[in-house]
Amino acid sequence: MNVIFLTTLEKKTAEDRVRTAILTVAEQKGEWQVSWSEAPEEGKVRQSSWYEGRSWEEMMSQFRQNLRSKQSEGFRFLIDAVSADPLELFGGKYIQSLILQYYSEQISHDELYEQLKAWRREQSAKEGKSPFIVASNKLLKMVSAFIPHTAAELAQLPGFGENKLKLYGEAMLGITRQFPRESEFPLTWVEHVIHRTDFAVWLQRQKEEKRQADQQKQETKLRLLQGVSEGVDITHLMKQTSLKRREVVTWVEELDGEGYDMGPLLEAELKTVSQDEIEQALDAFAKLGDRYLKPVLEAIVRPAEMKSKDLDRTYEWLRLLRLRFRKQKSLDIVEAG
Repeated sequence: MNVIFLTTLEKKTAEDRVRTAILTVAEQKGEWQVSWSEAPEEGKVRQSSWYEGRSWEEMMSQFRQNLRSKQSEGFRFLIDAVSADPLELFGGKYIQSLILQYYSEQISHDELYEQLKAWRREQSAKEGKSPFIVASNKLLKMVSAFIPHTAAELAQLPGFGENKLKLYGEAMLGITRQFPRESEFPLTWVEHVIHRTDFAVWLQRQKEEKRQADQQKQETKLRLLQGVSEGVDITHLMKQTSLKRREVVTWVEELDGEGYDMGPLLEAELKTVSQDEIEQALDAFAKLGDRYLKPVLEAIVRPAEMKSKDLDRTYEWLRLLRLRFRKQKSLDIVEAG
């Protein structure tokens, strides 16, 4: 059972006595539970269930309805790190970015969001990167919710730094400008229209999801490193981790960037590629650079072969060869220095 939200409320009674209650939101395997435990002035603790089910929307509806009822009876939150207003607790850019993320999940423009995802797929294929490195779902949701029409407006969204704006700003604005919007920039108005209690629960949920994701990522990383040390290939790594082939390749790139030795895996996978193709690709990397894979692909695959060639497989081994090329280039620079 994962506790997503836990807070204490108190109600003053006759003769300056205090009645205490605990409000809990928990999740287990997709099942939500909301419970209220109240300690009367005398006697045993009374516990009641406000909701049990799988719907986040229904859970939040029951949460709000029952909480309003208890507050009307005189219960008030204690001031602590969970129940206090998150805007007052954190402040600054961090909490503002979370507010924009929370709000965008409620009102994003579905058609625009789908167009942005289609653009991301095309751009990631061009660069030979994971789509989520180009732009996360969270970022695309915010773009589709607030619909910026200028570079200055786009820069107000968290996650859009100077480099990403330079790389992708105009392309994304070319899409967003096709859609009208009702809201305005700057986005300082957003914090005044959100439901604070809902946001606090959502915030706790985000923290728990991040904890679980971090744990799963660490477990996946350990399985991959163990597999690489044992000399297995990508197909075996897929079985050990339940990842798709493209995801394993992305992990290999990340682990290589962190300094882990991916050499044995690269050599094993590149054995299936002809030496002639490898030499052509290395020559193309040297002449065209190694940032984008599409120009390199076009340099080694003739237009007439594009339709019959397994381009996914070609992109895959180019990504792996690029790692070897970059490492060798770094070694050459060190030796030259």
